[in-house]
Amino acid sequence: MELSNIGLIGLAVMGENLVLNMESKGFSVSVYNRSTDKVDSFLQNRARGKRITGTHSLEEFVNSLERPRKVMMMIKAGKPVDDFIELLIPLLEPGDIIIDGGNSHFPDTTRRTLYVESKGMLYIGTGVSGGEEGALLGPSIMPGGSKAAWPFVKPIFQAIAAKVSDGSVCCDWVGEQGAGHFVKMVHNGIEYGDMQLICEAYQIMKVLYGMSAGEMHQVFKEWNQGQLDSYLIEITRDILAFTDTDGKPMVDKILDTAGQKGTGKWTGVAALDLGVPLTLIGESVFARCLSAMKEERVGAAEMYKTTDDGRRMTDDGGRTTDDGRRTMDDRRRMTDGEGLSSVISRRSSVIDNLRLALYASKIISYAQGYMLMQAAAKEYGWELNYGGIAQMWRGGCIIRSAFLGKIKEAFDRNPGLENLLLDSYFKNEMVKAQGSWRRIVSEAILNGVSIPSMAAGLTFFDGYTCATSPANLLQAQRDYFGAHTYERIDHPRGEFFHTNWTGRGGDTASTTYSV
Repeated sequence: MELSNIGLIGLAVMGENLVLNMESKGFSVSVYNRSTDKVDSFLQNRARGKRITGTHSLEEFVNSLERPRKVMMMIKAGKPVDDFIELLIPLLEPGDIIIDGGNSHFPDTTRRTLYVESKGMLYIGTGVSGGEEGALLGPSIMPGGSKAAWPFVKPIFQAIAAKVSDGSVCCDWVGEQGAGHFVKMVHNGIEYGDMQLICEAYQIMKVLYGMSAGEMHQVFKEWNQGQLDSYLIEITRDILAFTDTDGKPMVDKILDTAGQKGTGKWTGVAALDLGVPLTLIGESVFARCLSAMKEERVGAAEMYKTTDDGRRMTDDGGRTTDDGRRTMDDRRRMTDGEGLSSVISRRSSVIDNLRLALYASKIISYAQGYMLMQAAAKEYGWELNYGGIAQMWRGGCIIRSAFLGKIKEAFDRNPGLENLLLDSYFKNEMVKAQGSWRRIVSEAILNGVSIPSMAAGLTFFDGYTCATSPANLLQAQRDYFGAHTYERIDHPRGEFFHTNWTGRGGDTASTTYSV
């Protein structure tokens, strides 16, 4: 019997599509699913006539694979992964490879890599991004784990991965232990940030400028031709043009409560553990949490309406409608007394300001994501290729965009770049966008439009580019109430001092530590 090049466990949508992708690139694949009727259904339908072997037990599955056996799991993260590892190990031989292609938490992947290696086998934990379409046509693949396994899976992974216009492959080795899943986690955190920033731009256009879905569709269509060219801008363009059966925009009929699967939260927790100020991405996670409080938000909105007609009143007398749109009078006031015709005539410049604000905020989001990866590499001893990671994200994945090419160029210029904001290209873009960014954030805040991520991005930028922060006062406060000590500007770094602020304390100081 002909042995298969690779085997895959888990025939949900992602698993099926990856199998079909592998087969279309010339590889033979064995498949197994705990519910074996799914194996039969797959073989009778999408897999009919292809070099795909169905199996009905793990023993049959393992015996159908060429050595070293390559077993890829596309199953639910958590305990099911550990359970399958325990079932597979007795059936495998030294040198065989177990691959987890699900959304596992990176500490679990580190633990599993060490455990599987202790049994004489190899382990890969790989991020796979791009959804069901990406799995079928070419995803972004981010493998990490046992480096000795990479040569055996590289031909398959790079064959099925997405390719960008210059032929570059969106897959390469990331690093040891949990590095692959860590990079996938950061990808998802950046994805949260990108999506929230786009939603905030949408909210500004809708609420402050009273734009219809059709008008916003045109804006996103134009934006997708330039610097903001990306998959998420592209699908936003298409969503805003989609109408329901009654001809009205579908987006206006969708309940404003967002879901999440936890990877954004993991990114925030990792940032707190490593002491990285991931403020913009953190706010994007909290924005989803706030959106889920629909009934409470509706009650709060009702409480803060103070006019007879039930409209919310701001401190300057401005009013908003129930869905948050500014009234005609407010739009005039918002533009310092201009008439509606003036508002319309300046729309193109307003939209350009918004475009620049969105681009500047996007730069901050990615800068923070890269800060987190750099901190993790230092903490866990990983050698991450930052330009290579941008390359892996250029195609196939949810955050794919032209913008990522600029990040790769930045690390090509300087592989040791400390922060994207210190690169010449990004520095010039931030200088150009700064005025527009400040105007948009100010206008939104003054008119009561919530833009947590865009505002957090600007605040981070101001903090990062501020040579003198108010943390000197904070350290004095900590030393006052807890004897936590402080450093002095007139002494070398690393020397710590304590002051007896009240005259009632002693000379004993608390120990110091850093997150």
